[in-house]
Amino acid sequence: MFGLGGYNMPDLLTILLTGIFIPLFPMSMIFNAILDKVKYSWLRAFLLLIWPLIGLLILLNSNLVIPDWVVTLALSTSFLYALRMLTLREVNQWSGFLATSLWSLLWLSLSQGISADLLYGFAVSMSIPLVLLVLLSAGLEKRFGAAYTGLYGGLARTIPRYAGVFVTVVVAAIATPLFPTFFIMLDMIVETISNKPVAALALLVIWLLWSWAGARLIQGLIVGRASKFKIADMNINAIGFYSIVLIALLASGIYLSGVIL
Repeated sequence: MFGLGGYNMPDLLTILLTGIFIPLFPMSMIFNAILDKVKYSWLRAFLLLIWPLIGLLILLNSNLVIPDWVVTLALSTSFLYALRMLTLREVNQWSGFLATSLWSLLWLSLSQGISADLLYGFAVSMSIPLVLLVLLSAGLEKRFGAAYTGLYGGLARTIPRYAGVFVTVVVAAIATPLFPTFFIMLDMIVETISNKPVAALALLVIWLLWSWAGARLIQGLIVGRASKFKIADMNINAIGFYSIVLIALLASGIYLSGVIL
């Protein structure tokens, strides 16, 4: 019994199952629906860290050869969620859509024959800034009752230490140099530009949409008048925690550049 492109039913079932964890539309909606229902920030963070690793574990223990139509669907999925991010106002939902857009591109790395160790490293590197963003979002909910852009602004004046960490985490999440996702994206583009120029162009557009969405998120929260009310800023211990993780990400990005480029 054969399916799309001559692939048999077990292969198609593997793609469908993996498409839940390494997102392919419409299976990608499952993750975002689950994340939207989760109310505990620690559980959201756990899901963001573990979700793509489950997909990689399934796929790397199968004998599936990634067909071209799956790569095309993955790029389309990534583009769809990156575009949708431009209109999102809730920080947790924004993080979930960025996660979906990022993880979809792992199909491209899988099709390029990247080693298993590197693939797991890619997934973790993509997810850690999102985990930090979820934790920061919980801080906004604790201080203001919600984490929406436009609901309040001027965090750069109201809670400047928090604002500085928030901006740095968003910058890390949207594949800015010298963070790991920057080099992952660069590697994907270099690998595809000669034989799949359309895919390379799609990657550049997706990358641009992430940057645009990140700028809108930062503008909606950081810029503006300071609150009239006294709000507790981030304490030194929390700054130390975020700083250590971000420095580790920078170090891993620099290391990754020497491995894949």
